[in-house]
Amino acid sequence: MGNFGQKVSKFIEIFIEQNGYVRVLEGLKNTLLIAVIGLIIGIVLGTLIATVRVIPKYKVLPRVLNGICSFYVGLFRGTPMVVQLLVFYYVLLPIIGVKMTGVQVSMLVFGLNSAAYISEIMRSGIMSVDAGQLEAGRAVGLSFSVSMIKIVIPQAVKNILPTLGNEFIALIKETSVVSFVGAADLYVAFNYIGSNSYEFMVPYLVMAIIYIVIVLLISGGIKLMERSLRKSDRRN
Repeated sequence: MGNFGQKVSKFIEIFIEQNGYVRVLEGLKNTLLIAVIGLIIGIVLGTLIATVRVIPKYKVLPRVLNGICSFYVGLFRGTPMVVQLLVFYYVLLPIIGVKMTGVQVSMLVFGLNSAAYISEIMRSGIMSVDAGQLEAGRAVGLSFSVSMIKIVIPQAVKNILPTLGNEFIALIKETSVVSFVGAADLYVAFNYIGSNSYEFMVPYLVMAIIYIVIVLLISGGIKLMERSLRKSDRRN
C-alpha cells in the first residue's frame, strides 16, 4: 500500500503542481468534441444513406445511388478506424492539398465511419415502421421525402434510440486512436502524465474511471430519453 501511495502522490504532483489537469481537460474536450460531432455527421449522412437504400428501385438513378451507398457502407465497415484516420491524414488530404488539424480530421473520419453503421441502424428502424404510415402520408398529398422526414424517420428514431446510444458510446471509446494523427485526447493527456512521472498505473486507472463515468452518463441520458418518449406515446 505504501508503494501505491507513492504512485498516487506522484500522480497528484504532476496532475496539479505541473498543470497536468490542463492537458486532461483539453483531452476530455477533444474526446467529447470528436465523438459528438462524429455522431451528428453520422446521423445526418447515415439517415440520407438509409433513405436511399429503402426507396423503390424502379428507376436507374435510385439503383445507381443504392450501389454507391452500398460501396460506401462496405468500405467504411470493412476497414479499421485507425486505418481510415491514417489514410485521410497522411494520404488523401496531402494529395488534394487540404490542411486540417488532427482533431478536425478525427471529427470528419469518425463522422464518415459512424454514418456507415448508423445507415444500417436507421435502415432497420425505417423498415420496422408500418408501411401504412408512408402510404398514409402519400395519400394526403405529401411527397415521398416529406413523408419520410415528418412521419417515418421520427418513428424510426424512437425504435433505434438505444442502438444510437451504443454507437455514441463506441465513438467515445474509439477516440483513443486519434493520437495516431496528432490529436490530443484523454489517452494522450494521461500518457503525458505517466511519461513525466515514470509511472503509468495510476494515470491509466484514472483514465479508465473517466471513460466509465462518461459511458454511465450517456447510458443514463439514453434511458431518460426512452422514458420520456414512452410517456409521450402513452399520452398520444
